[in-house]
Amino acid sequence: MEQLAEATREQGSLGERKNIGDIFVEKGFITSEDLTQLIQLQKKIVARAHEKEAERRRALQTAQAEQDETPDTSAKLPARRVLATDNGDAGLPVQLSGPAAAAVSASPAAPEVHLPEPLSEKADALDAILRQAVKANASDIHIHAGSPLLFRIHGDLIQYAPEPLDPATSESLVVSSLTPEEREFFAKHGELDFCYTLPELGRFRANVYRQLRGTDGVFRFIPSALPSLEELGLQTSLARFTNYHQGMVLVTGPASCGKSTTMAALVDLINEERAEHILTIEDPIEHLHTSKRCLVNQRNVHRHTQSFGRALRAALREDPDVIVIGELRDRETISLALTAAETGHLVLATLHTDSAIRTVDRLVGAFPPNQQNQVRAMISESLRAVISQRLVRAADGAGLLPALEILVVTKAVGKMIRDSKTFQLPSMLQTGVEQGMRLLDNSLAELVQSGQITKAEARRNCVDSKRFQD
Repeated sequence: MEQLAEATREQGSLGERKNIGDIFVEKGFITSEDLTQLIQLQKKIVARAHEKEAERRRALQTAQAEQDETPDTSAKLPARRVLATDNGDAGLPVQLSGPAAAAVSASPAAPEVHLPEPLSEKADALDAILRQAVKANASDIHIHAGSPLLFRIHGDLIQYAPEPLDPATSESLVVSSLTPEEREFFAKHGELDFCYTLPELGRFRANVYRQLRGTDGVFRFIPSALPSLEELGLQTSLARFTNYHQGMVLVTGPASCGKSTTMAALVDLINEERAEHILTIEDPIEHLHTSKRCLVNQRNVHRHTQSFGRALRAALREDPDVIVIGELRDRETISLALTAAETGHLVLATLHTDSAIRTVDRLVGAFPPNQQNQVRAMISESLRAVISQRLVRAADGAGLLPALEILVVTKAVGKMIRDSKTFQLPSMLQTGVEQGMRLLDNSLAELVQSGQITKAEARRNCVDSKRFQD
């Protein structure tokens, strides 16, 4: 977005003394009413949060006064201090005596985790913020205690509101997005993945968590309409990977590189062209698929099933043709996915690896050494293709573009995997253009040659930086 690049340059020239929202208004990119509405909402939330905090403090003071009137039993019962542990448990009770016990008895007890009751006004405020973010073409919305609202636009975190959120305000906004069941889970575990829906706009994949300064949340926008491969800027030749009726196709890459969206586009293509049963297992469900030619069923881990492993075991008895796995997170999920691919199903899944070549080593490395030869054999027979992608910044600052590395598992590639010679795969990708393979650096070079990205951006993402020296 040229407007963002221009506003960001001006903010930088001013030493960030001016808020990005004010610059947007001055440039005519947004109206003053848009900015005023957001600021007024934030002030209203802050005021309400302060009222709730004052009510909470008064309640604590009343409870403390009542406690002071109760008989002192510290001489009869030993004091107990709870030591926090790093695994999120409540802690380990430690028995104290003597002066230490007296000191502990004199100090107030550690408060329990308190979540404010969700109010409709807070939910309305969150919805308004999310709508403003989508209007500003933001991919992610950051709500952090002690920080202003931040929108991620084309890869950059942009300060969108002038005032920092205090802990009570941040918590109020975040909690307003949770259902009662989600609130209970969050209060117990301190973090939660879920999806939040705004009718007629789309869904947001969200993660809320507690941290040192308070309660935070990050919301990622998922448009309602499923994009096509062409709309994503991806090669339409990727569509051929949906022609398989068994085996495994993986979409890989670092975090926030669009893996889920690419996989959703592939699933939608199958949904349009085949009359089969598609079963997705996700945590959480991101893109919603309506049944077209296919019957599509979507299962949310922790809501519709206990785990990826349990859902995959059940899937083999649910007559699916295509199994979509949100993420291969652990050895059990990888093993069951390979089994499904071996037994006549097409398996689509994502994996966090930074290249197609490292994907094979990552799959094998999830297993103990005494099982790795067997796993290599399974991968060599079941893996059909790996699509590894990264999002790189466009030269004009107007967006992000995909750069791809593609591994097609031919007989020669399968033999390399089986013989533990994955170090030879780069040369295979270099020479396998006719089979549809490509190296990441070749994809970056094409983007540089066409003027879509700069050499500096290519250097930030490439394997061999010498190819992109000025």
